[in-house]
Amino acid sequence: MQIKIILLLVLFFFSGCALHDTKKSFDGTQKIADLEQIPQDGAYFCKNISDSKELYEIQKNYNNMHFYVWNMQQPKEKLESIKWAFNTYRPSSSYGENLQKLDQNFFDTMLQNANFDEYGTLNAKGLTLRELNLRVFPTIRPLLRDPSLAGEGFPFDYLQNSTVHANSPIFISHYSKNREWAYVFASFASGWVRVHEFVILEDAQKDFWQNKEQLAIIKEGEAIYDMDGNFLFSSKIGMVLPYVAEDETSYIVAVAKSGTEGQKAVLTDAKIKKEIATKEILPLNADNLATAIHEVSKTNYGWGGMYEQRDCSSTLRDMFTPFGIWLPRNSYQQGRVGKVISLKELDDEEKIKTIKENAIPFQTLLYKKGHVVLYVGTYNDEIIVFHNVWGIRTKQDGIEGRIIIGKPIFSTLRIGKEQPRYDKEAELLKTISSMNIITGKNEAIAKK
Repeated sequence: MQIKIILLLVLFFFSGCALHDTKKSFDGTQKIADLEQIPQDGAYFCKNISDSKELYEIQKNYNNMHFYVWNMQQPKEKLESIKWAFNTYRPSSSYGENLQKLDQNFFDTMLQNANFDEYGTLNAKGLTLRELNLRVFPTIRPLLRDPSLAGEGFPFDYLQNSTVHANSPIFISHYSKNREWAYVFASFASGWVRVHEFVILEDAQKDFWQNKEQLAIIKEGEAIYDMDGNFLFSSKIGMVLPYVAEDETSYIVAVAKSGTEGQKAVLTDAKIKKEIATKEILPLNADNLATAIHEVSKTNYGWGGMYEQRDCSSTLRDMFTPFGIWLPRNSYQQGRVGKVISLKELDDEEKIKTIKENAIPFQTLLYKKGHVVLYVGTYNDEIIVFHNVWGIRTKQDGIEGRIIIGKPIFSTLRIGKEQPRYDKEAELLKTISSMNIITGKNEAIAKK
């Protein structure tokens, strides 16, 4: 009798888990028709692309944008806009790493340590030492939304703003109260970083770095060492480094290291193979595009670039860097670059017609709230896009779910339509609101 009771309790326990599983925010990994039927090779879609002659005006401005923060004297953003997260997130809807609600003490502690009374008092110029995370609060702890909801919980940490590549220019506003953190601006985003993750430059060091010709990294995941063989960081598409010299097989580049005195920078040399960097701005042609897509596709989906991965907008931003094309960091801002064409009032067929008639392969972005994709052409008369995507939204009996993809892919605008729980209302084609040709004049802005 006792054994039967134990068995019943065990069955009840596991059946309870099974019932809970039906409400999970993902549907698992399933076969997706687009991924089976559409070539997942950038070379296929790049093969008919010819060199673009319309990029000079964009390309010559890259360095100005890259070093923008070094030419600031004060933070450009008002303090209230920097504090947005403290006015947005509340204990009632915020969860921590243990999937329990955060309490008010967490927010009070973060606000006190943020030391906003000192905002814009340091105003130093620096370089990142490694790829680092820009955090919304001065902490590595996460802030999650309700983990039981689709598209929430791991990996969606709302305190993650972005990542910044190693040896990137930053502007340091001020330190946290405990001086473990500093609030910094990169050229495309801002946030909190730990003080051991960057160095502060003297004016002569800043001028030396900024006035050098810049090399763009074109290969992912190659270890970079100083001249003594000490590991510094790994290469990533999107990274640029100052050119110093070269021999037959290698480039010598300047790199930053931490010194022995506080956060003072030491600039030294590193040798990198020529095949992992380009001294010239790459032409936007078939071979170069295929290579760039292949390299950025080595990373998976990472919300805000977490875990040294990429999300939709950082994938495109990094991919275009070797071509001398500077893109903003988030999807909304990327959707405003160049010639913007609204798709808001169009039905599905009108959108398809407008895109096919106006989009230029590999120069046109399609934007929906929270996501951006790159138009690459057509396949079997279907519009094809390249994007780094978390998953496909599903719905059954009013409950949302996700079919997880979690990587860069080529797909149609109706990816997953063959799935039984496919959510038509969340479909890419239905939800895209604009397209923009990044090489075109921004007529939408010019008219304002």
